[in-house]
Amino acid sequence: MELFRLGFLIALLYQLTFGVQSAKILAVFPFPGKSQYIFAEQYLKELAKRDHNVTVINTFGSNQTEPNLNVIGATKIHELMAAYSSADYNQQARQWTVLTMTTAFLNMLTSSVLEDEKVKQLLEGAETFDLVLLETVQTEALFGLAQHFKAITIGISSYGTDRHIDELMGNISPLSYNPMLLSSRTEHMSYEQRLWNIWDASLGWLHKRLVHMPSQQQLYKQYFPQASRTLEQVLDNFSLMLLGQHFTLSYPRPYLPNMIEVGGLHLQHSREPQPLPVELAKFVADAQDGVIYFSMGSNIKSADLPVATRQVLLQAFGSLKQRVLWKFEQEQLEDQPKNVLISKWFPQPDVLAHPNVKLFITHGGLLSTIESIYFGKPVLGLPAFYDQHLNVERAKQAGFGLALDLWTMTAAQLHDQVVELLSNASYTQAAQLKSKLFRDQKDTPLERAIWWTEYVLRHNGAQHLRSASRDLSLAQLHGLDTWGLLCGVTSIIVLVLLFVLSALLRILRYILCKRCKIDAKQKTQ
Repeated sequence: MELFRLGFLIALLYQLTFGVQSAKILAVFPFPGKSQYIFAEQYLKELAKRDHNVTVINTFGSNQTEPNLNVIGATKIHELMAAYSSADYNQQARQWTVLTMTTAFLNMLTSSVLEDEKVKQLLEGAETFDLVLLETVQTEALFGLAQHFKAITIGISSYGTDRHIDELMGNISPLSYNPMLLSSRTEHMSYEQRLWNIWDASLGWLHKRLVHMPSQQQLYKQYFPQASRTLEQVLDNFSLMLLGQHFTLSYPRPYLPNMIEVGGLHLQHSREPQPLPVELAKFVADAQDGVIYFSMGSNIKSADLPVATRQVLLQAFGSLKQRVLWKFEQEQLEDQPKNVLISKWFPQPDVLAHPNVKLFITHGGLLSTIESIYFGKPVLGLPAFYDQHLNVERAKQAGFGLALDLWTMTAAQLHDQVVELLSNASYTQAAQLKSKLFRDQKDTPLERAIWWTEYVLRHNGAQHLRSASRDLSLAQLHGLDTWGLLCGVTSIIVLVLLFVLSALLRILRYILCKRCKIDAKQKTQ
């Protein structure tokens, strides 16, 4: 019996020190943009390879069969998204209106996932999970899946942190040098920009409490009527946050110990670039003046761009001596120049890794920006929405990119910017320096993400990483109550001193006046 106990303790110690037993993991990715899922896909597959049983809820499903990996495709959202397919990303609206529209969209995401039949079966069945991994877009009611399964909660964000994630984790990010995600401001802000940054943050905070959270509360009550925890308790239960950023990609900023930077998680760092398909390889290799790669990512289709914008692109590309690879989602492109090759899909990392590819014209999505840095390619940004403006602004600030307004640029402007980026070696040098800095890490983002995930599992949620800041109100967290008291006491002391000084001055004045009258009376006598 003693030998058995000793053996058990040794095995337990080994497990706690070097590994974790196979865990059942539920991963939820409700956003219909595929880049968010691509960011985490390698990570999920690696968890499955390490004998964890992974169930994924996404909006795409999967045609692949992977051991230990089961994918539930809640695809109805794409039918609902049809109304957004022809959206004018250049339309102007008041910030409050934009926030309200965003909330309506996020509520639609939440409902479409929880209304899916397979998701309902999962909730109604006897399935259990040890850990629930949640994409931390603002679909808070979906976070109720963690309390339903009584599981450890981990968050993952493809774009890094923002005010909402900081609030979830209890992190403090001063607005003086941490720009709002949807702005084009960087960490170096002028006085006016800092004013606008505080305004945007305040408006977002107010909208979240008056509009967004009440609607998510309603959805939470609707879909989890027997919930063992309130939504507030659910939001206070994140053990770890994996962030799709890195200080070499953006800038140094404060994080709590359980907020881990894993920017570049989607890159297969140990994978050598693969040879390009035969036709593509010949087109790239035979380009004597180099190749330009153009892609608007997965959320905006080049084929859906306004005709006038496509004509600008065609005219500019046709005037270049370089060859152009254009990710275009239709079989044919009218008036296609001879130096342009179109395809619905290109192996983007392998294209960017090719030495004859000299420039990346991009929408500025974070994954594309990271890939351009990883392979040391300068960029011309044509941002349309979300964090793209900020990513492109950072590329400009770091010296490896330029930007144009996708909707108002002319063919001449596009041509001139391309020529500037290709003829001025400083842009390529800056991109290669960024690449060197980003690649210089002691472990890969994937290794880091796996280690921390299993760390949280090993330590049953790692409650020792939880910050006490999460127990404080807004006023307490930012010291408004203590500063208020100190300022109030100081003000009272100052007022009392002023009152006493004023009284002393009046008394002194009275004494002086009386003395003057006495002196005057004595002189007259």
